[in-house]
Amino acid sequence: MKNASKYAPGFFPPENPSADWARRSRIERAPRWCAIDLRDGNQALPTPMGVEQKLEYFGLLVALGYKEIEVGFPAASDTEFGFVRRLIEDDLIPDDVTIQVITQAREHIVQRTFAAIKGAKRAIVHLYTSVSKAWREQVFGKSRDEVAELAVYGAKLCRTCAKLNDGCEITLEYSPESFTGAEPDYSMEVIDRVLDAWQPEEGREAIVNLPSTVSLASPNIFANQVEYILKNLGSREFVTLSVHPHNDRGTAVAEAELALLAGAQRVEGCLFGLGERAGGADLVTLALNMYSQGVDPCVDLSDLPAVRRRFERLTGMAVGERQPYAGELAFTAFSGSHQDAIAKGLRWRAEHPNIKWSVPYLTLDPADIGERAGADVIRINSQSGGGGAAFKLEHAYGFRLPKGMKHDFGAEVGSRSDRLERELTADDLHRIFMAKYSPKPYPLRLVDCHFERGGGERIYTALDCEYKGETLRLRGGGNGRLDAVAAALRSGVDLDFKIDDYEEHALSSGSTASAAAYVGVDVGGKIWWGVGVESDIIFASINALFAALNSYIADGGETEDRQ
Repeated sequence: MKNASKYAPGFFPPENPSADWARRSRIERAPRWCAIDLRDGNQALPTPMGVEQKLEYFGLLVALGYKEIEVGFPAASDTEFGFVRRLIEDDLIPDDVTIQVITQAREHIVQRTFAAIKGAKRAIVHLYTSVSKAWREQVFGKSRDEVAELAVYGAKLCRTCAKLNDGCEITLEYSPESFTGAEPDYSMEVIDRVLDAWQPEEGREAIVNLPSTVSLASPNIFANQVEYILKNLGSREFVTLSVHPHNDRGTAVAEAELALLAGAQRVEGCLFGLGERAGGADLVTLALNMYSQGVDPCVDLSDLPAVRRRFERLTGMAVGERQPYAGELAFTAFSGSHQDAIAKGLRWRAEHPNIKWSVPYLTLDPADIGERAGADVIRINSQSGGGGAAFKLEHAYGFRLPKGMKHDFGAEVGSRSDRLERELTADDLHRIFMAKYSPKPYPLRLVDCHFERGGGERIYTALDCEYKGETLRLRGGGNGRLDAVAAALRSGVDLDFKIDDYEEHALSSGSTASAAAYVGVDVGGKIWWGVGVESDIIFASINALFAALNSYIADGGETEDRQ
């Protein structure tokens, strides 16, 4: 990377910008959206959509709630022209939807564009001319005034054709293409001259669209440029200020958001950031950024996975797995610390359902947009921790593991996933859990036990069990039934242990109710765990104790710290 000196900033920041936008903390309402997938998006595809695909895509945009949809460049080809005519002649445009078409400032192209929209109830005709210094010098070879005259020429053509197009409510839109690479005062001059030609008034608005045709600077510079135009714009009352950011620097969404803070009222973009080169402003991300802060985005993204699937099928483009909100893994956590925080946050949320959404690592509830929710956002691999594995096991099978057992289980899960070199499902977790912690028939096996109450709070047991093939009848007493069983075992089995932890809970309700008990036994300062599941909680706890001791014995009394 030795050639950095050949580059220089290609943008022109306004002098002494007011940067009022920087003092605004949030977007408070959704802008007017204009979905440009069928024009800007379509022309960016390696294989552009055919008419039938575009018709289905148009229906998708309508179903999502977009009210302004750019449907093509009618003068570019017979296919583009025919698609616009199909929409109009087959009456496929809902009454509350306005189509938009784009044109260059050339007479035959303008005329062809207006011919394409004949018969539509409403339409936006989008005129663009490039104004950047690079275009003036390298493409046009014209002066500032000559390039401005081209824009005025196109504006007058559009105004004349609009007057002749009876029966169609036409809104004129102008884009100073490559706006980000033009001097702000020059862009303002061209915009003013176009608006002078159009004379917007009440009932006949105009749209000024500021395209970041090529993103050249950080988003704050774009916001300053937008704010400069806003503060110097004549006929402001009857002009809607729009933006059209591209993603060359990976900042199209940020540019759109800061432009809205700077006063823009409308955003042009595509689903999932489709667009030329690196793409454009992602309408999905923009809408859900607003939604996650309590702002109605005025579009319906409640089944985002279905939208993603249709988008991929129609365009042949793939939505990245970690794409914000829409990616297959956008809400998925594999990291143990992330999983633990999410699990605790979701439990807290369940206990406080009326509090505004605030869950670590989840900017919104995935269920609101049809994505994986609850335990499904936690997926288990070798990087995961006990908290995540336990949370997923709880949601799938109802087990609520004690804290120490979570750590032990997490180590086992991580080791197993590492050996298998794959993600583990909830069923995998259940098999691992039961194999490691549930009662085993050898070397210690419960045969039967009976209890009786002694003096005070003491409980005594007569315990029948097998140990290393020998049948034993043992007796013991304690402060409770489990304590009594432990005392009986210590009296007749060569195991020096104490119960370190014990927890229990119901697993289900009804006539087939079952309970789970968890026991951790301390042998020489190390903890071994067992679980018991029975309809009777007493026998569940005894089985958990036997399982924990069998785990210790099976491990040969190893001293590795299990807690």
